[in-house]
Amino acid sequence: MFTLIILLLIVPMIGAALYFLGIVPTVFKSKFSFIAVSFSLITLLISLFIVYFSIDAEPQSFTWGRMQWIEGTINLFGALIDHLSIMMLFIVSVIGFMVVVFSTKYMTKENKEHPGEKRKVAYYAWLLLFIGSMIGIAISPNLLQFLIFWELTTICSAALIAFYETEKGFKAGFKALLMTHAPGLFFFVAVALVFVNTKSFSFESISTLDPTLKTVVILFLLFSAWAKSAQVPFYTWLPDAMEAPTPISGYLHAAAMVKAGVFLIARVAVSVYQIPPFVGLIVGIMALITMYIGLIFYFRQDDLKRLLAFSTITHLGYIFVGLGLGMMGSDIALKGGLLHLICHAFSKIILFLCVGVISYLTGVRLISKLSGLSKKMPVVTFAFIVGVLSVTGIPPFPCFWSKFFILAGAISLKNYIGVIFVVLILLESIGSFYWFLRIMQKVFFGKSEDTEKIVIPGTFKWTLIILVILSLLVPFLGMILLKGVGLKV
Repeated sequence: MFTLIILLLIVPMIGAALYFLGIVPTVFKSKFSFIAVSFSLITLLISLFIVYFSIDAEPQSFTWGRMQWIEGTINLFGALIDHLSIMMLFIVSVIGFMVVVFSTKYMTKENKEHPGEKRKVAYYAWLLLFIGSMIGIAISPNLLQFLIFWELTTICSAALIAFYETEKGFKAGFKALLMTHAPGLFFFVAVALVFVNTKSFSFESISTLDPTLKTVVILFLLFSAWAKSAQVPFYTWLPDAMEAPTPISGYLHAAAMVKAGVFLIARVAVSVYQIPPFVGLIVGIMALITMYIGLIFYFRQDDLKRLLAFSTITHLGYIFVGLGLGMMGSDIALKGGLLHLICHAFSKIILFLCVGVISYLTGVRLISKLSGLSKKMPVVTFAFIVGVLSVTGIPPFPCFWSKFFILAGAISLKNYIGVIFVVLILLESIGSFYWFLRIMQKVFFGKSEDTEKIVIPGTFKWTLIILVILSLLVPFLGMILLKGVGLKV
């Protein structure tokens, strides 16, 4: 297992290095895509092997980097394989591979929105580096390693947002870099506080801090997580980040990078004893505010990608609601929030890639200029419908299950706070479903004079079909993966 974990971490990094160093275009000539697919496939297979053999196993911790300190040896780097980490590994590796495959066709001169094949080397280099960085976050056994890979994802994200080298792209990339890194300085301070007072970087060591200092550290980590996961007041960078290529928007800014923030708080929630309940209340209240701000902005969007970006902001709020209720004592809500993490990731990537196919074939992604696509693109229409029913939580689609557990967790608190959360969650769900239903009707079932079918490349078609199947299965897989996750009591 130790060897597999090392390979899991370095394989995508080696792939990225081959592109960055110019070895791919020099040695492999035109096989840019083949190398990326190969390295992401190897990463996927190793990840699935680790996930499969860890489902029923006890958590395993590995260390491969230590530092001699005045008072003893301190663990610097290693890996933690538990149910929380294997869930994140599954998301990162499976969706990462599907996005790389999708990109092999998307990044071509036939793309009507962004024609040309320029900078493909940089595209795959940053994408593979990002996959490796997210794997590093998923298996991080301590705060220091988590922080290092956290910053790597920030750099990758900024580079990919600015990929097309337009003025808007550069501004969006810089904004994302600034708004995710600057609040991340609180992460630096939190790690320093933990180390100075415990001589350790472990998550568990937070529990040994003085109650006041423990609260301060958790709040500092929470502040950083809000920025990374585009919560109030840091949410504005995410809609602007839609300047990135659509597969990147789907992967980094819906399924992976923005999930790093909620994953950090989830790791804290399951590692630290006696988190003050009022911290959970703060998490929940800020999440509800974020959810409704995202919902309000739904009604002002004409760009399909920006609409999906605000939807992502809202659903990240759902995950934080589950985590907040968990910190207030509801283990059911905690599991619901984490289940929402995987359900939303697979549901939202479908919607983003559908928009990618539409813009690739038509050169348009504005809602006002799209209508009647169901007769031209039946496969895309089917996938989009599944994606909408999934993210809005219609039974028995994926996010229904996670929302159910979050609501059940709120009810289990048996107080007025739980009732308020239930009412507000239900109202947001109704508003979200109404608007997505309206957009879906306009884009796919509205009037259109041109009814001739458009030939969809097989790469797009099969990627969407596989993701639809996976999205319907992940709620049940998620329940299996999360069976060993719980609050520290």
